[in-house]
Amino acid sequence: MRYFAVSDNLDTLLGLRLAGIDGVEVRTPSEVRGALSRCIEDKDVGVILITEKLARLCPEQIDDLKLRLTRTLVVEIPDRHGTGRTPDSITRYIREAIGVKL
Repeated sequence: MRYFAVSDNLDTLLGLRLAGIDGVEVRTPSEVRGALSRCIEDKDVGVILITEKLARLCPEQIDDLKLRLTRTLVVEIPDRHGTGRTPDSITRYIREAIGVKL
């Protein structure tokens, strides 16, 4: 099993390559869908790392893959510019999930 990165940023991709993770740089929604399809077909890929910016380009497909795939894990990662989430996203998630304010 190996990791594969789908990134919109060459710097993020190069950093992951230094850690031994192969990947591809894409920009458009159709390129994202193509890269994800190739990853899913490759039986050696166990974890797909995709930048949050690219995941926002085709959220329906990402959500579908996260729910449907049993062999491959899809993980959204921040790029070098940081995360697209709000600073309180984790506490808000907990509050919505269990109704407890932290």
